[in-house]
Amino acid sequence: MSLLRRIERGGQGQEPDPADQSKLAAMRRRTPVPPPSGPLSGVRTEQNTYLDLKSRVQNKLLAELDTSVDPRSPEVRATIEELFSTILAEESIVLGRAERQRLFEAIVAEILGFGPLEPLLAEDNITEIMVNGPKNVYIEIAGNITRSNVSFEDEEHVLRVLDRIVAPLGRRIDESSPTVDARLPDGSRVNAVIRPIALCGPTITIRKFSKRPFTVEDLIRFGTLTPEVAEFLRAAVIARLNIVVSGGTGSGKTTLLNVLSGFIPNDERIITIENAAELQLRQEHVVSLESRPPNIEGRGEVSIRDLVVNSLRMRPDRIVVGECRAGEALDMLQAMNTGHEGSLTTCHSNSPRDTLSRLEVMCLMAGMDLPVRAIREQVASALDLIVHQERLRDGTRKIVKITEIQGMEGDVITMSDIFEFEQVGLEAGKVIGRIRPTGLRPKFIDRIEEAGIHLPPSVFGIGTARY
Repeated sequence: MSLLRRIERGGQGQEPDPADQSKLAAMRRRTPVPPPSGPLSGVRTEQNTYLDLKSRVQNKLLAELDTSVDPRSPEVRATIEELFSTILAEESIVLGRAERQRLFEAIVAEILGFGPLEPLLAEDNITEIMVNGPKNVYIEIAGNITRSNVSFEDEEHVLRVLDRIVAPLGRRIDESSPTVDARLPDGSRVNAVIRPIALCGPTITIRKFSKRPFTVEDLIRFGTLTPEVAEFLRAAVIARLNIVVSGGTGSGKTTLLNVLSGFIPNDERIITIENAAELQLRQEHVVSLESRPPNIEGRGEVSIRDLVVNSLRMRPDRIVVGECRAGEALDMLQAMNTGHEGSLTTCHSNSPRDTLSRLEVMCLMAGMDLPVRAIREQVASALDLIVHQERLRDGTRKIVKITEIQGMEGDVITMSDIFEFEQVGLEAGKVIGRIRPTGLRPKFIDRIEEAGIHLPPSVFGIGTARY
């Protein structure tokens, strides 16, 4: 198996599918596009000259790479650099030091990485990358979205990079299956949509993960929560309360779930269940499960719900579900009600009350003909705490409410806010405020004390002035 084929499969040492072999063969046979005819045929912009040079050197380099070298070995970059210098000399191409380095890094990114996305992925301050077709790439920095100066050559270039992302995961994206959820090697979340669904061309959204997982100290520094709230949440996790982290898209639910999971004692067996593995737990005894979409024949699908049911047979101390979206919510509630306390999950919603409504709808999506009251009784019995997080107008992500589920009164689930965010102003576009205790003592405080944790009354604002 040639080095080129192994590299195109993401450096995983996998044998490509037969369909991919034909694509790679066509790629090898690709010849430079002839210049356009007409009165402007002799005019070549600097960008076109650079792309043509890059294409010629890259294709020749791929043809001359040693097929016996393992693409994962550290010698690959040195081999590429040596061949790169030789090709430039043979072609009598003279470049300045800056242009030479720029061309070399671009070619290495195309061969070993993710092409034009590489410099964006390397920037720690970029939190999101959005590719809207080959020429429009946007980035998010500190909650603000701006257009970058990065672009792809054409749609085929975007598709090649996209195939390099999804192929090592055993997933596919084509006209028959034009959407895909995947992840990068560092755990960053990837969603892609291609034609005919995406009218502007291949669209890729990458939610970048920090190379160093955020800790609770980081969230305190960001202003997402306060030390008192962190102390309370740590006690709630250790006391095995069932917690749902809710919020809208991009509000930081998964990051907060990862931090909360870090409070689980190291001697417990943790089962994580996700669509695309994103959680970065540091405990020793962690089993990570990932759902699988159906293959090209429509078979072999393993859903989140299947994994939740299977996890109950794996002797878990804790079950952590990345996100409840459908019928798996019913199985999750059943697990919480049958001896699997301390479970954690996330849910899209606009408020803690909306979270309960969404859980009811998702339970009905399981296909069971259950009365609404029975579902509400399950929810009220299973859940202890809802932690609601929002992305505010200035781009910051903050916990805005921590709500206790108290039980049922008639047909209504009763709730009480333990903490809530209070906005006191807006300065230079920045939201000014802080999450404060409401002065109410949660009913489950006895469970926290039984776990050997004694929270001072001041954590709940009892015995102290609120303002």
